Amino acid sequence: MTLRIISTEDIVFQGEVKAVTLPGALGSFTVLPRHAALISTLTAGVVAYTTADGGEHTAGIGGGLVDVENDVISVCIY
Repeated sequence: MTLRIISTEDIVFQGEVKAVTLPGALGSFTVLPRHAALISTLTAGVVAYTTADGGEHTAGIGGGLVDVENDVISVCIY
């Protein structure tokens, strides 16, 4: 899967990942390969992701939106 975390100022991360956990408005959720398409709002919290090489990473966010389609996860944060 390809993950893009984009802020108003810069691309925070762009690369291949195995899993992404996001702070959704109704609770935390995880996106895995072949996930159904979705668009969701995000609340303040932490985006956690596992890169293709197995590395664990996090990024704190103040909120935003996520779009998941065809194994591409686009996260717009503020």
